[in-house]
Amino acid sequence: MNESKGNLYIALLSIHGLIRGSNLELGRDADTGGQILYVVELAKALASQPEVGKVDLITRRVVDSNVDEDYAQAIEIISDKLRIVRIEAGPEEYIFKEQLWDYMDVFVDNVATMFNQSNRLPDIIHSHYADAGYVGARLTSLLGVPLIHTGHSLGRVKRHSLLASGLSSADTEASYNIARRIEAEELALATAERVITSTHQEIEEQYELYDYYQPNQMRVIPPGTDLTKFMPPKGNELESPLFDKMTYHLKNANKPIILALSRPDKRKNIAALIDAYGQSPRLQEIANLLIVAGNRDDIDDLEDGAQEVFHELLVAIDRYDIYGKVSMPKHHRREQVALFYRIAANLGGVFVNPALTEPFGLTLIEAAASGLPIVATEDGGPKDIIGNCQNGFLINPLEPETISDALLRLLCDKKLWQKFSEQGIKGVREHYSWQAHAKRYLELVQPIVERSEQLVREPVKSRTALYSDRAIVSDLDQNLLGDTEALQELISLLRKHRKSTKFAIATGRRLDSALKIMKQYKIPEPDILITSGGAEINYAPKLAPDIAWEKHIDYHWAAHKIRKILDNYPGLEKQPKTEQSRFKLSYYINTESVDIEEIKSLLHQEEQSVHVQVAFEQYLDVLPLRASKGQALRYIADRWQIPLERIFVAGGSGADEDMMRGNTLAAVVANRHYEELSQLLELERIYFAQKKFAAGILEALDYYDFFNQCKDPKEVNLNE
Repeated sequence: MNESKGNLYIALLSIHGLIRGSNLELGRDADTGGQILYVVELAKALASQPEVGKVDLITRRVVDSNVDEDYAQAIEIISDKLRIVRIEAGPEEYIFKEQLWDYMDVFVDNVATMFNQSNRLPDIIHSHYADAGYVGARLTSLLGVPLIHTGHSLGRVKRHSLLASGLSSADTEASYNIARRIEAEELALATAERVITSTHQEIEEQYELYDYYQPNQMRVIPPGTDLTKFMPPKGNELESPLFDKMTYHLKNANKPIILALSRPDKRKNIAALIDAYGQSPRLQEIANLLIVAGNRDDIDDLEDGAQEVFHELLVAIDRYDIYGKVSMPKHHRREQVALFYRIAANLGGVFVNPALTEPFGLTLIEAAASGLPIVATEDGGPKDIIGNCQNGFLINPLEPETISDALLRLLCDKKLWQKFSEQGIKGVREHYSWQAHAKRYLELVQPIVERSEQLVREPVKSRTALYSDRAIVSDLDQNLLGDTEALQELISLLRKHRKSTKFAIATGRRLDSALKIMKQYKIPEPDILITSGGAEINYAPKLAPDIAWEKHIDYHWAAHKIRKILDNYPGLEKQPKTEQSRFKLSYYINTESVDIEEIKSLLHQEEQSVHVQVAFEQYLDVLPLRASKGQALRYIADRWQIPLERIFVAGGSGADEDMMRGNTLAAVVANRHYEELSQLLELERIYFAQKKFAAGILEALDYYDFFNQCKDPKEVNLNE
């Protein structure tokens, strides 16, 4: 180790993908994306610091006619202090990261040999992603050099998205080696002196799921932003062809622009922004709305989720009759994004991110660097960004009026707008430039290099199971809600056992409605959210929709035909649009005057294969035949490989019945809809709690000794 000023030696490990000093092939494939840009920019920023004498960015050497010969160079000199070192490991040709695991020990040996032959060990090894985490942990054990780790994305979270895409657990392991990846991540956490993340939410929602997670190990240092690309307006932006293109459909192109930029994804919640704008005559009077939502030629050619988003946006524009005030350009190029920001800033506009969930929020930093005040969701990254930059307002993405109120405050107060614009530009330079990132990074690692600050590890207990081996599933209304004190006790219990126990909410509410009520009662986002009575499944931490489930239930589903049959049926009244969804038709019903069996028979006669359910004696839902809470629960149990015998289900209405039949550990909480489930009294595996709401759930969990034996005590006694 060499501690003299200006001679710090840092070795960055980023093994997969295609890495070179310039002309990065970002987006070439899944392995050559944001991480590649991050490590190259980090390496350059660190090498520019006076305290640093040498930076090696170490990756895998690739000799392959299908890729550029740059990647075959053993050494690429970037500057007098920075080089890219390519190490041989495995086959010469380019292979994806999932196929690299068998060659990581060779990589370890070859890097160790390089260090030993150079007569200088690095002062710090910094690993990026799980594969480099494995290599870094092994090198730390061999050489005694402290390890810093950045996960970028984590295996436990990736598994969620893979299962949501339709892959089975077996296919996930076969194709992505998720178990090996998670084991490597655990090893990195068990070895690293510090783990660097982008946001606090990343720590709370992702790293806390790991056995070797250490709170004192974690440090938040957001990635840097290229301030040579994202900058305040120069004054000539309105002369650009892009300005004419983006304002072509606007009646008055010179009004301030409310700018939103995101993928056409339901989780981005763009429709709430149109609602906020459409419901505010004052906003329409003083500003235009510009929505940049990907590229499209024909909406019908997009994937189903994007089609649904654009349909919702176009219907909302028509509903509020805001033609001439809203623009949604069909095409843009990546390099034009910075100009979008500058045009909006030139016109005195505001950038809006109304997403339901936002782990980081890179667009917010880009907008702030361009001089745009921001209005953003009160979730995840935006909290950190606005907290650091003091350049905007946080809003509740489920309450459109909070969006319009924040926008009006900024657009109607020019002094406030100017103040937030200047603070955003300054804040990005201080907190989110690569130079700022490098300075904070060196402040973090210097005490570790000097051995003046070492991590004191708390005792940890490693699980015998790689994944969660049990789950708790509960309805929302009349189940979790109703007893605030008991609810908080239950939430604490769930948090204590979150590593071993999945938590799911199954509700008849739509996703947005469920999120709204959960936010109101401070219920944390569950691992799995079953909404619309079983018609939709979303996974934490990004509310990723289960596309495979949607395809599975879209079987003989003809919503328009069912509406035609039921909309004028005596005794039924359509619920508001806010309670309808793609796979759920909802009605109010008086069960004393309407025969449910008669409705089922009518739909059957009309050859409609559907599932009809009644909840709380007043709500009737019609779903696809394959959709229900119970069907969704069993689908999830199969995907996540959790035995039904280790799944606790709490219900309180008739809509919960099929979740509770069968092999689950079920409980009926004592509430006013107890009678809807009275037909379950004869079933042995159902516990009828004496207490109501969350208190009844706690009572039943204790009855089943859920976090220990996790069995019906009657079965335990029989075995004894």
